[in-house]
Amino acid sequence: MSATDERAAMDGSSDGGAAASAMPAEFGVWMAVFVVVASMVGTGVLTTSGYTMYLVGSNSWMLALWAVGALIAICGALTLAELSAALPRTGGDYVYLYEAYGPLAAFMSGWVSFLMGFSGPSATAAYGAAKYVLAPMRLSGDAAMYAERGLATVAILIFAAIHVSGRRRTSLVQGWTTGLKVALLLVLIVAGLSVGWRNTENLDDFGPVDMGLAKTMLFSLVFIYYAYTGWNGASYLAGEIREPQKVLPKAILCGTAIVALLYLAVNLVYGLALSAADVKAIVDDPANTKGLDAVAPIAEIATRRLFGSSWSDPLSVAIGLMMLSSLSVYLLLGPRVIFAMAKEGQFPAVAARLRPGTETPAVATVFQVVATLALLWSGSFENLFVYASVGLSLFSLMSMSAIFVLRVKRPDLPRPFRTPGYPVTPAIYLLLTGVLLVAAFINSWKVSTVSLASMLLGIPIYYLTAGARARRQAA
Repeated sequence: MSATDERAAMDGSSDGGAAASAMPAEFGVWMAVFVVVASMVGTGVLTTSGYTMYLVGSNSWMLALWAVGALIAICGALTLAELSAALPRTGGDYVYLYEAYGPLAAFMSGWVSFLMGFSGPSATAAYGAAKYVLAPMRLSGDAAMYAERGLATVAILIFAAIHVSGRRRTSLVQGWTTGLKVALLLVLIVAGLSVGWRNTENLDDFGPVDMGLAKTMLFSLVFIYYAYTGWNGASYLAGEIREPQKVLPKAILCGTAIVALLYLAVNLVYGLALSAADVKAIVDDPANTKGLDAVAPIAEIATRRLFGSSWSDPLSVAIGLMMLSSLSVYLLLGPRVIFAMAKEGQFPAVAARLRPGTETPAVATVFQVVATLALLWSGSFENLFVYASVGLSLFSLMSMSAIFVLRVKRPDLPRPFRTPGYPVTPAIYLLLTGVLLVAAFINSWKVSTVSLASMLLGIPIYYLTAGARARRQAA
């Protein structure tokens, strides 16, 4: 298959099977915004702040780090807006890397998305939702672990079935769950600020920064980076969005700005509810058997401190249900990457089959569900974050660097949106993301190494599939 033919296959514009397997463009601008917001707001901001507050020992520094995370996300979103408008095809990063670096880089991006970009976040979103829903039951030990993972498994299967059943149902479910998510966050923000404003001394705890704290802050940014990932979510649906060259930049930038403001406000509530000493006491309590995961349900802990258990228990359940919006969108987008890879012959061909009648990637969804369940039942909550963050950071670096390559390699591409501040804006994103990647390896080298090994496993798989494809073409 020539490069031109392969690009046509990704567009769904070639003759025969490729055209027949193209997915219809039925999503509009609001669906694209919903996808961006739902992709970003979820497990991260509702869990990782507890880790950050404990690790840096300061609410002030915690809020400063979230502001830095917003800067990174905005620079990435501005870069992505140009790429998505220039190459509005289903598959997201896979498409940009294919055009910039060729099929191996594209395959590796898809492989990482399969394992870490969507399977990992799907597992953490389902796990986090289950933790919040079951928190009022005060389960502990093995009973808590099996109940949380069992409920998470049920949620994964339900949302996978919804997305396979058709785009109309997907749009309704995603719209309502995302709306619920934003509404609950606004309630938490308004109520939390109203009750917690008396505790402003919790925010006045800046301390001197030595080398040890600087390293810890960088590692904490790894968790925050994870929370901000998802601003590229709508690009994975590009081929299914009406007028994607106009809609995608607007959706990406609007969604990212909304989320950045929500994140800073939510973390302000956490800081008003709990001092850094409070969080440290929870983790260091001799009776704590969960380690750092004891502060994973930080939103529930904060609301209990502010409103008491009579309000925090129902709010915890509501937060858990809210997190299902993220699970939903990850299970919607992940199969699109698998579908794009299968059309390229870089994944089992069966994954390119669409369900008759709904034209949804049913087989690809099954692959995504299997990988998600494997991660869900094999890793701790904290380690799932680090595992996914390393892979996402590395390939986000490669994907966003494509803007430099394509400006030279494909000057002919129509660019309805050009990144403001180019080349400084994408350079800031690449620099800061690279620093975080190094910090992850320094502070959590075992999990980071496992993540890297999982990525490298994709190389022999690529050459095996490439060889098989060559043999089929020669036959």
